[in-house]
Amino acid sequence: MKAIKSLPLALAAVLITILSVWYIQRPVAPKQATWDDVIAEAEAGGYNIITTEELAGRYRLGASNPMLIDTRQEWEYRTGHIPGALNFPMEPTRWSRWRKAGKLKAFLGPDKERALVFY
Repeated sequence: MKAIKSLPLALAAVLITILSVWYIQRPVAPKQATWDDVIAEAEAGGYNIITTEELAGRYRLGASNPMLIDTRQEWEYRTGHIPGALNFPMEPTRWSRWRKAGKLKAFLGPDKERALVFY
């Protein structure tokens, strides 16, 4: 008799466990960033936005000797990158950028003033 009374409780515990595991492991597609999102994040983080033409000009002239940091995944970097760019893999989410900010500063070291980080 006691086993019959505890059966609904056990089934509820199993159901809650299954739903919790599903919720935690479900695939979540990151929101596609818009240009407005990029501008807002740059302003909030104190970043400078430059055009690809300006980047190409700086790169060709080598005037300020920019250090380029490519934050794409390693396999993306291997498929093609700007010559001389360094790879620092980072997922394209705010959480990842926040979580790896300290590691990125350590990676850049004293050269952080001349670094151009692109995602």
